Amino acid sequence: MNIVCLDLEGVLVPEIWIAFAEASGIPELRLTTRDEPDYDKLMAHRLKTLREHGLGLKEIRRVIEKIDPMDGAREFLDALREVTQVLILSDTFEQFASPLMKKLGWPTIFCNSLEVSESGKVTGYRLRTEKTKLSTVRALQSVGFETIAAGDSFNDLEMIKASKAGFLFRSTEQIKKDHPELPAFEEYGDLLFAIKNAL
Repeated sequence: MNIVCLDLEGVLVPEIWIAFAEASGIPELRLTTRDEPDYDKLMAHRLKTLREHGLGLKEIRRVIEKIDPMDGAREFLDALREVTQVLILSDTFEQFASPLMKKLGWPTIFCNSLEVSESGKVTGYRLRTEKTKLSTVRALQSVGFETIAAGDSFNDLEMIKASKAGFLFRSTEQIKKDHPELPAFEEYGDLLFAIKNAL
Protein backbone atom coordinates (compact mmCIF):
# COMPACT_ATOMS: atom_id res chain seq x y z
CA MET A 1 0.00 0.00 0.00
CA ASN A 2 1.25 3.45 -0.93
CA ILE A 3 1.16 6.70 0.97
CA VAL A 4 2.32 10.05 -0.38
CA CYS A 5 4.17 12.33 2.04
CA LEU A 6 4.11 16.00 1.09
CA ASP A 7 5.81 19.02 2.56
CA LEU A 8 3.47 21.92 3.27
CA GLU A 9 5.19 25.30 2.96
CA GLY A 10 6.59 26.01 -0.47
CA VAL A 11 4.67 23.04 -1.89
CA LEU A 12 1.01 23.67 -1.04
CA VAL A 13 1.03 27.05 0.70
CA PRO A 14 3.42 30.01 0.69
CA GLU A 15 6.13 30.14 3.34
CA ILE A 16 4.53 31.34 6.58
CA TRP A 17 7.64 33.02 7.94
CA ILE A 18 8.24 34.92 4.70
CA ALA A 19 4.64 36.16 4.75
CA PHE A 20 5.07 37.23 8.36
CA ALA A 21 8.40 38.92 7.60
CA GLU A 22 6.73 40.95 4.86
CA ALA A 23 3.69 41.82 6.98
CA SER A 24 5.80 42.83 9.99
CA GLY A 25 8.55 44.55 8.02
CA ILE A 26 11.23 42.39 9.67
CA PRO A 27 13.49 40.97 6.93
CA GLU A 28 15.41 38.79 9.42
CA LEU A 29 12.34 36.53 9.62
CA ARG A 30 12.53 35.68 5.91
CA LEU A 31 14.95 32.81 6.56
CA THR A 32 13.43 29.36 5.96
CA THR A 33 14.59 25.75 5.70
CA ARG A 34 15.52 26.56 2.10
CA ASP A 35 18.23 28.85 3.49
CA GLU A 36 19.26 27.20 6.77
CA PRO A 37 19.50 23.39 6.97
CA ASP A 38 20.00 23.39 10.75
CA TYR A 39 16.43 23.59 12.09
CA ASP A 40 17.44 24.29 15.71
CA LYS A 41 19.65 27.17 14.58
CA LEU A 42 16.86 28.53 12.39
CA MET A 43 14.28 28.40 15.19
CA ALA A 44 16.66 29.98 17.70
CA HIS A 45 17.09 32.87 15.25
CA ARG A 46 13.31 33.20 14.80
CA LEU A 47 12.51 33.13 18.53
CA LYS A 48 15.24 35.69 19.27
CA THR A 49 13.89 37.99 16.57
CA LEU A 50 10.32 37.66 17.85
CA ARG A 51 11.47 38.52 21.39
CA GLU A 52 13.44 41.53 20.20
CA HIS A 53 10.37 42.94 18.45
CA GLY A 54 7.83 41.99 21.13
CA LEU A 55 5.82 39.81 18.76
CA GLY A 56 3.87 36.67 19.65
CA LEU A 57 1.48 34.01 18.41
CA LYS A 58 -1.45 36.40 17.98
CA GLU A 59 0.44 38.54 15.47
CA ILE A 60 1.64 35.52 13.51
CA ARG A 61 -1.81 33.92 13.39
CA ARG A 62 -3.30 37.18 12.13
CA VAL A 63 -1.03 36.91 9.08
CA ILE A 64 -1.66 33.16 8.63
CA GLU A 65 -5.42 33.77 8.45
CA LYS A 66 -4.80 35.79 5.27
CA ILE A 67 -2.59 33.18 3.56
CA ASP A 68 -4.23 31.20 0.78
CA PRO A 69 -2.99 27.94 -0.74
CA MET A 70 -0.94 28.29 -3.89
CA ASP A 71 -2.91 28.38 -7.13
CA GLY A 72 -3.89 24.82 -7.99
CA ALA A 73 -2.78 23.32 -4.66
CA ARG A 74 -6.25 22.35 -3.44
CA GLU A 75 -7.13 20.79 -6.80
CA PHE A 76 -3.82 18.91 -6.86
CA LEU A 77 -4.38 17.59 -3.36
CA ASP A 78 -7.95 16.55 -4.13
CA ALA A 79 -6.86 14.72 -7.30
CA LEU A 80 -4.07 12.97 -5.42
CA ARG A 81 -6.36 11.89 -2.58
CA GLU A 82 -8.68 10.27 -5.11
CA VAL A 83 -5.99 7.73 -6.01
CA THR A 84 -3.93 7.25 -2.84
CA GLN A 85 -3.48 8.14 0.82
CA VAL A 86 -1.78 11.49 1.48
CA LEU A 87 -0.02 12.71 4.61
CA ILE A 88 1.41 16.19 5.02
CA LEU A 89 4.70 16.16 6.91
CA SER A 90 5.69 19.64 7.97
CA ASP A 91 8.07 21.39 10.32
CA THR A 92 5.41 24.02 10.93
CA PHE A 93 3.41 24.06 14.15
CA GLU A 94 -0.04 22.95 15.28
CA GLN A 95 -0.78 26.54 16.26
CA PHE A 96 -0.10 27.68 12.68
CA ALA A 97 -1.62 24.85 10.66
CA SER A 98 -5.37 24.92 11.35
CA PRO A 99 -6.42 27.85 9.09
CA LEU A 100 -4.35 26.43 6.25
CA MET A 101 -5.72 22.88 6.65
CA LYS A 102 -9.25 24.27 6.47
CA LYS A 103 -8.48 25.94 3.13
CA LEU A 104 -6.93 22.68 1.84
CA GLY A 105 -9.95 20.54 2.76
CA TRP A 106 -8.62 19.22 6.10
CA PRO A 107 -5.88 16.82 4.97
CA THR A 108 -3.99 14.95 7.68
CA ILE A 109 -0.90 16.79 8.88
CA PHE A 110 1.89 15.74 11.22
CA CYS A 111 3.81 18.75 12.52
CA ASN A 112 5.46 20.23 15.60
CA SER A 113 4.15 22.42 18.41
CA LEU A 114 5.09 25.77 19.89
CA GLU A 115 5.53 26.55 23.55
CA VAL A 116 3.52 29.69 24.23
CA SER A 117 3.28 31.69 27.47
CA GLU A 118 -0.01 32.86 28.94
CA SER A 119 0.70 36.28 27.47
CA GLY A 120 0.97 34.76 23.99
CA LYS A 121 4.73 35.03 23.60
CA VAL A 122 6.44 32.16 21.81
CA THR A 123 8.95 30.78 24.31
CA GLY A 124 10.11 27.61 22.57
CA TYR A 125 9.08 24.66 20.42
CA ARG A 126 8.75 20.90 20.63
CA LEU A 127 9.61 18.63 17.74
CA ARG A 128 7.19 15.74 17.36
CA THR A 129 10.16 13.40 17.10
CA GLU A 130 13.81 13.61 16.12
CA LYS A 131 14.28 14.00 12.34
CA THR A 132 10.51 14.35 12.09
CA LYS A 133 10.06 13.70 8.37
CA LEU A 134 12.55 10.86 8.00
CA SER A 135 11.37 9.22 11.23
CA THR A 136 7.76 9.31 10.04
CA VAL A 137 8.61 7.84 6.64
CA ARG A 138 10.60 5.06 8.30
CA ALA A 139 7.73 4.36 10.70
CA LEU A 140 5.23 4.18 7.85
CA GLN A 141 7.51 1.78 5.98
CA SER A 142 7.83 -0.38 9.11
CA VAL A 143 4.06 -1.01 9.10
CA GLY A 144 3.83 -1.93 5.43
CA PHE A 145 3.48 1.34 3.54
CA GLU A 146 5.57 2.23 0.52
CA THR A 147 6.23 5.96 0.62
CA ILE A 148 6.43 8.52 -2.15
CA ALA A 149 7.62 11.95 -1.06
CA ALA A 150 7.82 15.48 -2.41
CA GLY A 151 9.22 18.68 -0.96
CA ASP A 152 11.23 21.79 -1.71
CA SER A 153 13.78 22.30 1.09
CA PHE A 154 16.83 20.89 2.82
CA ASN A 155 14.65 19.34 5.53
CA ASP A 156 12.74 17.33 2.90
CA LEU A 157 15.74 15.61 1.36
CA GLU A 158 15.97 12.72 3.83
CA MET A 159 12.33 11.69 3.43
CA ILE A 160 12.56 12.06 -0.35
CA LYS A 161 15.67 9.89 -0.57
CA ALA A 162 14.29 7.27 1.84
CA SER A 163 11.12 6.79 -0.23
CA LYS A 164 10.57 4.44 -3.16
CA ALA A 165 10.07 7.56 -5.28
CA GLY A 166 10.85 11.14 -4.40
CA PHE A 167 10.53 14.49 -6.08
CA LEU A 168 11.57 18.09 -5.65
CA PHE A 169 8.81 20.62 -6.20
CA ARG A 170 9.48 24.32 -6.76
CA SER A 171 12.81 23.94 -5.03
CA THR A 172 15.81 26.27 -5.16
CA GLU A 173 18.30 26.21 -8.00
CA GLN A 174 21.03 25.27 -5.53
CA ILE A 175 19.18 22.26 -4.13
CA LYS A 176 18.32 21.08 -7.64
CA LYS A 177 21.96 21.50 -8.69
CA ASP A 178 23.20 19.62 -5.62
CA HIS A 179 20.75 16.75 -6.19
CA PRO A 180 20.48 16.15 -9.94
CA GLU A 181 19.37 12.58 -9.22
CA LEU A 182 16.01 13.86 -7.93
CA PRO A 183 13.33 14.69 -10.51
CA ALA A 184 12.30 18.33 -10.08
CA PHE A 185 8.98 19.84 -11.09
CA GLU A 186 7.44 23.30 -11.13
CA GLU A 187 3.82 22.51 -12.03
CA TYR A 188 1.24 20.50 -10.07
CA GLY A 189 0.13 18.61 -13.16
CA ASP A 190 3.65 17.31 -13.74
CA LEU A 191 4.08 16.31 -10.09
CA LEU A 192 0.71 14.55 -10.07
CA PHE A 193 1.64 12.63 -13.23
CA ALA A 194 4.97 11.57 -11.73
CA ILE A 195 3.40 10.42 -8.47
CA LYS A 196 0.69 8.45 -10.25
CA ASN A 197 3.36 6.71 -12.32
CA ALA A 198 5.21 5.79 -9.13
CA LEU A 199 2.15 4.26 -7.43
